[in-house]
Amino acid sequence: MRKPLMTANWKMNKTVSEAVGFANNLKLVLRDAQDVEVVICPTFVALSEVSKILEGSSAKLGAQNVYMQENGAYTGEVSPLMLKELGCKYVIIGHSERREYFKEDNELINAKLKLALKYQLRTILCVGETLAEYQNNQTIDIVKAEIREGLAGVDKEQMGRVTIAYEPIWAIGTGKTATPNDANKVHKIIRKIISDMFDIKTGEKMRIQYGGSVKPDNISALMEQSDIDGALVGGASLSVESFIKIINYGKKD
Repeated sequence: MRKPLMTANWKMNKTVSEAVGFANNLKLVLRDAQDVEVVICPTFVALSEVSKILEGSSAKLGAQNVYMQENGAYTGEVSPLMLKELGCKYVIIGHSERREYFKEDNELINAKLKLALKYQLRTILCVGETLAEYQNNQTIDIVKAEIREGLAGVDKEQMGRVTIAYEPIWAIGTGKTATPNDANKVHKIIRKIISDMFDIKTGEKMRIQYGGSVKPDNISALMEQSDIDGALVGGASLSVESFIKIINYGKKD
């Protein structure tokens, strides 16, 4: 049984004081989420303070990015060693905004992912197609290439620390979302890709999140699908009230 993973990706939002306020409020309302794993990914500058607040809670700390070197003359970058010391358990790698705005390709993403895994960080590998690729029926080709190249050199033992987030780029921040059924079809294909790369057991154990305009009013329909194992949440994770509804999608008030 795959435990759902709900990840809050705040992107470049919230000052340190705002992040602290959110984390404190979340602790007050977060139930002991035994059946759902919760990860909060603030900006780098807020990681230290949010880590202190989340200590002892069921929520885990994650980072939005990492660099592919342990240390050195890489101005403005953050290594996995630094993230580990701050208490990070997770890191998002290959988000569509990193691919688009910062021109990160599959080779660079693969290098980041392998170094993060070396330091026992759990990784969330983001994959997904643009609107043009979607309209040209290239979804599967794009997703397959991003997975195969992003996971090159990763072994089966390490795959236990990898989650894949399918995020159709045309649905991120647009208010549009793939229908639950359509999203699930891609998730099934992703699971088959993983099974072909490794084995069926690895494919079945793989958690695959959906990302792309996830909100409290569509999370239940998404989570009813057989192969959707959680959500990578952007805008709807900036409000405690909104995010807690997503976390508690299957529970009555």
